[in-house]
Amino acid sequence: MGLRRKVEKDVPIRASAAKFHEMFHKKPHHISKAASGKIHGVDLLEGEWGKVGSIICWRYFHGGKPRVTKEIIEEVDEENNSITFKVIGGDITEEYKDFRIKIQCIPKNRGSIVHWTLEYEKLHDEIPDSYNLLQFCVSVSKDIDVHLIEEY
Repeated sequence: MGLRRKVEKDVPIRASAAKFHEMFHKKPHHISKAASGKIHGVDLLEGEWGKVGSIICWRYFHGGKPRVTKEIIEEVDEENNSITFKVIGGDITEEYKDFRIKIQCIPKNRGSIVHWTLEYEKLHDEIPDSYNLLQFCVSVSKDIDVHLIEEY
């Protein structure tokens, strides 16, 4: 059995695709306000917010304990409201050799669909697939949606 995997999930939201994308692209440091019980802080370590090559540190609570993940912005597509992060350090690297998170927000007649894709390579076969982290992302999406709707 191969160690490379991909899990995906669509999350319907009420907020606009552009506003949701903007949170991850240009304002990830505001996500801790929108999802304070899950995301404790987001720090810019190198570069500029939203720029490819910039390095961001996420402090969050998952699986019953505080965690840290360091990510580089690998790709941004403003026209399609998508951003891809590559994990380069932190707790996730204890179980995964390679881990990428792609978030795309697709506009609909009413609201949007947030499409999460987690692509990864496990260090060994005993590591479970990353459905728990995917569910965490879904939950954060819902918190951000509530925040964006209340904001406007």
